[in-house]
Amino acid sequence: MSQVKTVVGRGVPLVGNDIDTDRIIPARFLRCVTFDGLGAQVFADDRTQMQGQHPFDQPQYQGATLLVVNRNFGCGSSREHAPQAIAKWGIQALVGESFAEIFFGNCVAMGVPCVTAAPADVQVLQEWLAANPQSTATLDLEQKQVQFGESSIPISMGEGARNMFLSGTWDACGQLVAQAEQIQQTAGRLPYLSWSRAS
Repeated sequence: MSQVKTVVGRGVPLVGNDIDTDRIIPARFLRCVTFDGLGAQVFADDRTQMQGQHPFDQPQYQGATLLVVNRNFGCGSSREHAPQAIAKWGIQALVGESFAEIFFGNCVAMGVPCVTAAPADVQVLQEWLAANPQSTATLDLEQKQVQFGESSIPISMGEGARNMFLSGTWDACGQLVAQAEQIQQTAGRLPYLSWSRAS
């Protein structure tokens, strides 16, 4: 399991409330067999409408790893493709005013922390990123803050999710695979499993 204590990198400010999963990855891209290639289609319709002015198309934000958003990000349908597309583009962590619950859970399952901050602090960070697109910021889960330039803002995350990142136990499937031998031993001791095999 890999611990996630800090994420350091350049950031993308994406301004707007209630950006839903249909906008993050339009439905026509959900037919893929794997998530490979979804990064190129993230915000596809928004990017087309904005004719190269969407932050994900602007050259100064290419290679960024932090996404800074506003209120209720990831609302709408529960499609796992939305956080997958964001991650495949290169985002490793999100800072926002608030996140839809299922979107947040899908991000945790992928090892992508979503932390919240006060609206005024989010705005300050977005404005700093817009003015300093080549400068790096540091999201620090241990210290519960984002540091940028000479400033920092406090961030929040539920202690359960935060502890999973800090301890490296966010990957539920990975934990099962790592404990496969113990699971097999436990299953072998369960009487109702042997009854079902006998019948």
